[in-house]
Amino acid sequence: YLPPGYNAEDTIHYPVIYLLDGSADEDFIHITGLVQYANFPWVNLLPPSIVVGIANVDRKRDYCFPTQNQKDKKNNPSSGGSAKFIDFIGNELEPYIDSEYKTNKTKTIIGQSLGGLLATEILFKKPDLFNKYIIISPSLWWDDESLLKIPPAILKQGNKTKTSIFIAVGKEGAIMEADTRRLVGILKAKPNPSIKVHFSYFPKENHATIMHQAVYDAFGIFS
Repeated sequence: YLPPGYNAEDTIHYPVIYLLDGSADEDFIHITGLVQYANFPWVNLLPPSIVVGIANVDRKRDYCFPTQNQKDKKNNPSSGGSAKFIDFIGNELEPYIDSEYKTNKTKTIIGQSLGGLLATEILFKKPDLFNKYIIISPSLWWDDESLLKIPPAILKQGNKTKTSIFIAVGKEGAIMEADTRRLVGILKAKPNPSIKVHFSYFPKENHATIMHQAVYDAFGIFS
């Protein structure tokens, strides 16, 4: 999605929003609709932005790191390829978008559920790939919450990269709600003026309905 008025010949460079689960029959259409609405000058929640929807091939393979949990392995036999997928984003996709389109240095990732797990893994392991994170209902239960047991790279001492993180969960069960709050607690445990963490709880939304409202609220908070 290119913002209205986009012209490859002009001097304007645009932020890029990378959307996981981003094919046309997933979240691409309604998220680009939110971006368009947020760009209206009378709304003005976002600057005009490029949206890159990343369509699924095998989300359990691409969004999940290897697990030692036997039930996870049995139910998701193709899982375990997230490191390669993260490398694809950083080494192929982002450089391609930057070379083909007029982008600036503001890069946002949006991920929900297993996509939220992947966005959290990037935040914990390769945080410089993005400087804005929208993490919704992350499946942090994966591999017995092992991701929450490692020191997040985003909190590395001396990190001065300005990063905004929006985390949200709805009424989605005790495990998912507790894991999400635990993630927020980890990120806020070592205050860093360069890192802004916002948490929102949506008691009227569930795993199926939270995405649209959470992304809209994140845009407002990031503005």
